[in-house]
Amino acid sequence: MLTATDTWIFDLDNTLYPPSTGMADQMNTRIRAYLANLFDADEAEAHRLQSALVAEHGTTLRGLMNTRDIDPHDYLAWEHSIDYSVLVPDPSLAAALAALPGRKLVFTNGSAYHADQALARLALDGLFEGTFDILAGQLLPKPYPETYQRFIEQFTVTPERAVFCDDLAVNLQVPEQLGMATVWVSGDPGTGPAPYEVLGSRSWRTWDLVAFLRVNV
Repeated sequence: MLTATDTWIFDLDNTLYPPSTGMADQMNTRIRAYLANLFDADEAEAHRLQSALVAEHGTTLRGLMNTRDIDPHDYLAWEHSIDYSVLVPDPSLAAALAALPGRKLVFTNGSAYHADQALARLALDGLFEGTFDILAGQLLPKPYPETYQRFIEQFTVTPERAVFCDDLAVNLQVPEQLGMATVWVSGDPGTGPAPYEVLGSRSWRTWDLVAFLRVNV
């Protein structure tokens, strides 16, 4: 199905581990605490601010940089207080990744520190050739087109031979336009025996990343 692929690109959060870990809840709690402190706001107002910043700017960080000129390193420091013990090794995913032909890369809107901590807890460290984080993207997150271009240039990616896997459909629009195959890791199981459904000529949705990857070994 994807036999011509030489580069596999994976989002991290809610892609290489499931939402059921509660990691996203932890991150949102800490982001809202940061907003509450910055704006002297209560929990409800912090939640509203977060939603508004993400809707208008793509991420809370980008919104705060545009509107408040904050220090991004100060903002990203909250990642150091996350409890990464909620992530546990996934041997089946590790085996599926190791069996893939070609190189594997991580493309995250988080920091390299966050990626290193998460991958280590998942026992996936050592399987990826590199990580492209928010700082490598010069603080422009997915889905800004410029950050994909920086990623392609940094790792010398040939889009037509690459596959991009992400849990957010919006983050797959630019890769698809660039000529990459895309895999949306999201949603409830579909009907039929296959662990995926076809969305387009080079576009799929899967609810079982391990099973999908095994099909392509």
